Amino acid sequence: MIKARVTVTLKNGVLDPQGKAIEGALGALGFDGVGQIRQGKVFDLELAGEDKAKAESDLQAMCEKLLANTVIENYTISIA
Repeated sequence: MIKARVTVTLKNGVLDPQGKAIEGALGALGFDGVGQIRQGKVFDLELAGEDKAKAESDLQAMCEKLLANTVIENYTISIA
């Protein structure tokens, strides 16, 4: 079994209204000096098998087809 984590974030220059809302809420809660918050997604996956090269290839295909909107999002893959 291979464990992996895929982190998806918005590309630089893409507006992030949720990040802005979080930034404003933290300020309202008294956390001063926090800025430029960008929100994202994390996927933890378990893949059958032991071939890490195949797992990485499959994960890239998953990201390109479903997990990330590659027009506006970047992704990173970490295999444990």
